[in-house]
Amino acid sequence: MTSGAKGVWCVVVAAGSGSRFGTHKQFESLGSQRVIDHSLRTAAEACEGVVAVLPAAAIAEGIVVPDADLVVAGGDTRTASSQAGTDSVPDSAEVILVHDAARPLASPELFARVVSAVRAGADAVVPVVPVVDSIRHVNGSVVDRDELRAVQTPQGFRAALLREALASTPEATDDAQAAELTGAAVQMVDGEPTNVKITTPADLLFVR
Repeated sequence: MTSGAKGVWCVVVAAGSGSRFGTHKQFESLGSQRVIDHSLRTAAEACEGVVAVLPAAAIAEGIVVPDADLVVAGGDTRTASSQAGTDSVPDSAEVILVHDAARPLASPELFARVVSAVRAGADAVVPVVPVVDSIRHVNGSVVDRDELRAVQTPQGFRAALLREALASTPEATDDAQAAELTGAAVQMVDGEPTNVKITTPADLLFVR
C-alpha cells in the first residue's frame, strides 16, 4: 500500500482517550479528511509500511483507515500503545518511526530528516523546536528558554533498540525516554513550528 523508504516503518499512535479534548480528536475533521488521515498519508509517503494504533472500540466498530498497512488496538498507556504497534512491525524493518496521529501537519521532509539521522548512525532521533514563550517555575523563578527545546514527532529509532526499550521500560512516558532509560543516546534534529499537536479544541481551530 505504501511506497516510501525501504526498511522504514512508521507506527502512528491514535489510541488515546481524548480526555483533554473531550472526544477522540484523531477522528475529527480537518478539511475534507480526518486528522488521522493526514498523519497516515504523510507516513505512507515516507515509509515502506504504516501501522495505525487505534482504540479497541474504534476497531470493533469497523473504522476505516485507508493509508495503514496494519491496524492494531492500543494499550492502557502511551508506551503500551507504542509497543503494540512496534510488535506488529515486520522483523525486516531497520528503522521504526513513532508518530502522534494528532500531529497532522508534519511534513514529508521532517520524516525524511529523522530517517536520515537514524540511517547515519543515531540510536534515537527526536525533532525539536525552540521554546518561544517565556517560562517560569511555579515558585516564580524564570527559566532560561535558550536551554529548552519542545519535542515533536515523528521520533525515529533503530528497530531493534526500540523493541528492546519499550519491552523493558513500561514506566516511560515517551518513546525517546524509553530509549534513554536503556542507555541509548538521543539525537536532536530540527523540527517544524507548524508541526502542532492537537490537544484541545482550540488547537484544532488553530490548525484549521
